[in-house]
Amino acid sequence: MHVALMVTCLADLFRPSSAQATVQLLERLGHTVSCPPRQTCCGQPLFNSGYLELAREQARFTLDAFADAPLVVAPSASCAAMVKVEYPHLFEQDDLWHARAKELAERTWELSAFLVKYLGVLDVGARYEGRVGYHWACHLRGLGQSDEVEQLLRHVRGAEYVPLARQDQCCGFGGSFSVRYPHISTAMAADKVQCILAAGVDALVSTDTGCLMNIGGRLRRQGREEIEVFHLAELLLRQ
Repeated sequence: MHVALMVTCLADLFRPSSAQATVQLLERLGHTVSCPPRQTCCGQPLFNSGYLELAREQARFTLDAFADAPLVVAPSASCAAMVKVEYPHLFEQDDLWHARAKELAERTWELSAFLVKYLGVLDVGARYEGRVGYHWACHLRGLGQSDEVEQLLRHVRGAEYVPLARQDQCCGFGGSFSVRYPHISTAMAADKVQCILAAGVDALVSTDTGCLMNIGGRLRRQGREEIEVFHLAELLLRQ
C-alpha cells in the first residue's frame, strides 16, 4: 500500500535517522512510502502555548499538505496525537474544516499502532543482541495505545525485553516544558536515567525523538554512552 510519512520537526532537524528508518522499515514490509514536500510543523508548539488561531492556521496547512495521502504514518506519538486528537477539537466551530480534520485523523497512525493494529505485524525480522528497556512516551496514552511497542520488542530476535520502573513516567521533555521549567525537566530526566541504570539494559527504545533527545542527553552527561538509545524504527530495522 501507499503510505505518506509525517516526518515531524524534531526528526527532520535533530534525528533524521528515525524518519529514514521508518521509511526503510515500511519499504522492507513491502509498502511504498512518500514524503509530502509541503509538510511543516503540525502546530503542536503553538497549540501548547495557547496560540489557538495560529495553531488552526498551521493545522489547515497540514490538512492541505496531506489531503491526497491515503494513509499517514508518524514516527511520533506526540505529532500523531496532535492530528488525531487535537485537530478535530480545534475546528469544532467550523463544519468544513472539522470534517476534514476528522477525516485526516482517521487515516493517521503512530508507527507502532500502524504495525500492530493496522497491519497486524509483530515480527518485522529485527535482531538485537542485548537487554532492551522501553520508555513509554506520554502521548501514547492520549492515543489510547497500550502494549503495541512491547509486543514488537518481544519479537526482536536475540533481545531480552526488560520492563523499567516507572516506565510510563514522563522523561521531562514535554516540548516547551523543558525550556520553560529546565530544573524540573532535569530532575525528571535524572529519575528516568536512574530507572534505566537500575534495569541494567544495553539499549533504551522510545517512539518519540524528543524523549530520546532528553534521555540520551542525560545519559551522555553521566558518561553512560555505552547504553544505546534507539527510536523504535531504528531498532526494528536492525538485522
